[in-house]
Order: sequence, then C-alpha cells, then structure tokens
Amino acid sequence: MDAVKDFEGRVAFITGGASGAGLGQARVFGRAGVRVAIADVRADALAGAVDDLAREGVEAFPVVLDITDRAAYARAADEVEAHFGDPITLLFNTAGVNGFGSIETMTYDDFDWILGVNLGGVVNGLRTIVPRMIAAGRGGHVTSVASVGGFEGSRMTGPYSAAKAAVISLMESFALALPAHGIGVTVLCPASIRSNISEAHLTRAAADASGVLTDDAFVESLREVYAHGMDPEHLALHLKRAIERDELYAIPYPEVRDDLERTFGRILDAVPDTDELDLEGAEQRLRALARFRESARARADATGAVT
Repeated sequence: MDAVKDFEGRVAFITGGASGAGLGQARVFGRAGVRVAIADVRADALAGAVDDLAREGVEAFPVVLDITDRAAYARAADEVEAHFGDPITLLFNTAGVNGFGSIETMTYDDFDWILGVNLGGVVNGLRTIVPRMIAAGRGGHVTSVASVGGFEGSRMTGPYSAAKAAVISLMESFALALPAHGIGVTVLCPASIRSNISEAHLTRAAADASGVLTDDAFVESLREVYAHGMDPEHLALHLKRAIERDELYAIPYPEVRDDLERTFGRILDAVPDTDELDLEGAEQRLRALARFRESARARADATGAVT
C-alpha cells in the first residue's frame, strides 16, 4: 500500500471540527487541497469555524452531528458525499470529551457520557465511513485521536483513559486489515492540546448524578493547563507527516518519553523469563497460538474484510 502523499481533491470528514484539534486539522489539510467537511455537535461553533476557514481560503462544509447517534452519522456521511460528489477517503475521528473527578466517585452517567463519545463515537465513525472507503476503492487514510493518557490509568481521568486505551487498540486492529484495501491507519496520541476541552461538560446532557468536577475554580485551573498545550495546527502538521509516512503511531511530545518508558518497563518487568512451575506450558501455548493465528489469517483473507 502506498501512503497518501497527494491530498489534493480528496474529501475529508473531521469530527470535532469546529475547534481545537479538529479545526487545526481542517486548516492544515484544507491548505493541502483537501475538500473538508467539519462535523460538530455545536451549531454556533461550526458557523464560526466555517467563517474562520473561509478567511484563510479553505472552504469547509459544516455538519451538525452528535457522533453517538449512528443513524445521524450515516445521514451526515450521505450529505457530505452528495455535497462533494465524491466519496470520503480521509476520516478524522477527532471529537472528544473529558470529565475530571476521582475514579471512585464516577457514576454510570459519567461512564456512559465519556465512553460514549470517546469510544462509541470512534466506533460509529469507523463503522459508518470505512465500508464506504473500501467500496469506493480509492484508498485513503483513517485517523483516530486517542491520548498519551491511553497508555496508563489515571485517578482523575479514569473513564477517559480507558476509552483512549480502547481507541489505541482498535486502531492497531484496523491497521492489520485496512492496508489490504489501500487504506492507511494512524492513531494520534496527544499529551495536551490548546483547546476548550475543559468546558466539555457544557455540551453534556443533564445527568442524574455525577462525580465530574465542574466548579469555577477547578475549570479555571484546567483552562490554564490547556492554554499551554500544543497549538492545534502544529499537532495537525505532525499528523500530516505521519500520514505521509504511513505511520501507525503519532506521538509528537518528546516530554512523555520517560513516562512511557517507565510504563512499558513495568509491564515487561511483570513477565518472567521462565515459569518454573510449568516449563512445557509456554511452548505448548505458543504452538497452539501459532496454529490459531494461521487459521484466523486464512479466514480473514478469504472473507475479505469490512462489510
């Protein structure tokens, strides 16, 4: 599979495109000649983003969309493809929310909201758009925004970290299947972005109970953190380079290397060199797993792919 290097004329669908990382992607890829559709749940923010992009010479098609609504997602994809007269061949699953609160205080409503948007919304994007990309036969690229926080748990962002861990694994899985269809896969793992995610609770439906902290002092402290995050356009440029190089992971934050090394070091340290209580077990398990993988690979190749 050849990596996407020529973006001119391609149609992109960007969720969360009215601000933050999504708007940065719209700017960077729009300047590269991509015809951009930006989807967001906030109609007023979409209107402002379209105006901002137009001033830069980027024409963007706005779509009001709740990414947790599967039927609405399908209608949005139809609308975008009808508008541009071409299939979507670049998908950016960028929309996300976060809620901060100690994990033991998080409620069912909190988990449903955070997992629903950050994981369910990505699943909906993949299931809605990827089959269309395969059917169109024009190749392309799929990106989902996860987080460095998806590589380990967090007391204050437990549901968010869990959702982002799932997104990383999901994209690793798609990366094993989609190249056969000429479609590349990248999972973008930011550490901090200059965005308004500290105010994500304002887009949330009323909850019966919540452990998410939304008092003014706490939200203001979050604003201060994210004010020093990476510029969204800078992040999008890193993503563009990763797509051009057909790289699965994009983690453009050198300051997180030591933490990641410690995290994965602890994982590897938990794996013994040998199991003195079961000397033959490991070899037997390896042989059985090898047979299964060969059978599964043959079945996957025979069935063809996403339907």
